Amino acid sequence: MSISVLGGESQNYFVQLFALSRSSVAQLVRAPSHARRGAAARHLGRQLLLLTAIGGALLVVLMISFDATEITLMPSRGTPSLWPVRILTDFGKDSYVLWTLLAALAVIALLAPALHGASRARFLRLGTRVQYVLLAVACSDLLSEILKYAIGRGRPFVGGKANAFNFMPFAGTEAYFSLPSSHAVTAFALAFAIGAVWPRARIVMYAYAVVIAGTRLVLLAHHPSDVVGGAIVGIAGAMAVRYWFAARRLGFAIRSDGKIVPI
Repeated sequence: MSISVLGGESQNYFVQLFALSRSSVAQLVRAPSHARRGAAARHLGRQLLLLTAIGGALLVVLMISFDATEITLMPSRGTPSLWPVRILTDFGKDSYVLWTLLAALAVIALLAPALHGASRARFLRLGTRVQYVLLAVACSDLLSEILKYAIGRGRPFVGGKANAFNFMPFAGTEAYFSLPSSHAVTAFALAFAIGAVWPRARIVMYAYAVVIAGTRLVLLAHHPSDVVGGAIVGIAGAMAVRYWFAARRLGFAIRSDGKIVPI
């Protein structure tokens, strides 16, 4: 094969890579076009209202009656036997999850231009799904950081005692970044998002999310209400991003009753 042909193929590859990347971004920011997006928005509103009502009530009950008691039952910070839990909890760390998803999306983007026909179409559908999961987690985590800063809840035993009502809004310090739990936000956003595009994985993913939330309690990083708050934020954020994709006909379809389903 001649050098000129190799150069032409290389140039064509990068042209396609740029075109696919630009098209992917353009699809995300374009105006919504689905005719049933209004029904989907109403259905989403009802789901979010129910989620926040039930989750919010549980959060308040835990804060009043259980948070201070639960943290006194956990092992002391730094207990040597907790090393497996410290390893396990990192599987819900937002930076690790986001970088893994970003790497997966980058691999799909780099391989797609080299494929043709049905193979490329399947790969691009996979790319849309991974893009959704990535943005579902990223947007939920961003909302979580804003809430943490505004709420300013002290982590367990900050101040020297078990106090579930130790708040310092807008403190901006790690000691007062307890509500919601970022690990719980990440884990539940990831669980919902993966379950939304691959429904058969729901049970496994929610089991993963519960385990991650549990590690935050054992390690005295959060109160029980913190992880409940994290679950609410993570699921709500992933639901909102799913609606954004569905309204633009990306990866999801909207049924006549407003329910969003994967395609």
